[in-house]
Amino acid sequence: MTRKITGRRLGWLSLGITITLAACTQPTVPTGPSELNSRFNDEQPALSGDGRYIAFVSNREGARGIFLYDLRMQRFVNLPRLNRRDAIAESPSLSYTGRYIVYLASDSARPEIELYDRATQQPQVLSIGYRGWIRNPSISPDGRYIVYETGSRGQWDVEVLDRGAGVELDMPDFQRRSSPNPLP
Repeated sequence: MTRKITGRRLGWLSLGITITLAACTQPTVPTGPSELNSRFNDEQPALSGDGRYIAFVSNREGARGIFLYDLRMQRFVNLPRLNRRDAIAESPSLSYTGRYIVYLASDSARPEIELYDRATQQPQVLSIGYRGWIRNPSISPDGRYIVYETGSRGQWDVEVLDRGAGVELDMPDFQRRSSPNPLP
């Protein structure tokens, strides 16, 4: 809304002032183009098990970060607290419905494996205190297991991280009813 205030006299001078009022809203993610493919560097794509979401790394917001695109709704999904200005995020992997996103985050010399839960909108560092180099994390469809490459023995090996039996699994309702523990 624009409102023009006029008619105020100061001796022989008349002032015309224009005031612009705008609503304060948080920008949606991303603030740039909303198409999946754009002029930005988009790389390292990962597809959710149900085929609905694509996670990828991009420089759309002026810094490298992870973005999530909903193919069904054809729009980006807001991921509060996932991308930090002081860290580089890369190598995303999605659980079955995209509830969990596992990725590498580097805010110091060594990258850490982090897990973002879209239900709680909270990131969690999973590799605190891990001494070796890590790369290429991937999460199981149900969100319980994370596999990654590690260089702790001087060569690249594969390790599996079990988040535990108490983890809320990311599985469609029909699979929950038919199999209480689908993975060994």
